[in-house]
Amino acid sequence: MDRLIRHRWIARGAWRSGSAFAVVPAAFLICPAVAAATQGHGGREGLYVHQLSHVFFCISMGILIYWLRTRNLTREPGWRYIGIGAMLFCLWSADAFIVHLLEEQTAIIDVQRIDNWRIRLEAVDGWGWVRPFYYLAKLDHLFCVPALIFFYMGLRRLMSDAAVSGETAS
Repeated sequence: MDRLIRHRWIARGAWRSGSAFAVVPAAFLICPAVAAATQGHGGREGLYVHQLSHVFFCISMGILIYWLRTRNLTREPGWRYIGIGAMLFCLWSADAFIVHLLEEQTAIIDVQRIDNWRIRLEAVDGWGWVRPFYYLAKLDHLFCVPALIFFYMGLRRLMSDAAVSGETAS
């Protein structure tokens, strides 16, 4: 019955008249004037709170890993994927913490933007090894994206296992 009402509503043109309300915001999302993909931290206190959130998140993921292992849930594939995702999230958070520390809290490395695609990294004398380390650590998405994928795979597996066994998600 619900499906029949929805089809009648679409057939009468209600969807077409409402589509203008979806097209206008979509146009602003597709063609932005400024793409602010990075976020600055407002003053020292903003950076400290942000850094503490990385520590808290890493500890939280460590507790999740510990909880999964002590309850032997990692024997099930869904929980195993979530555990792997938690470990990658912990690595990502530690990596991001180190990058923020090098970039904004120490004077060891200086990052200068040359243009949109190039940067210049300069290190203090005796700290030249920090330049390649910083560059590699800045690729933190190599931890974060797989962590998201493993979490998704774990949740999807848990949902499919629950559907097979007849359990319902409440």
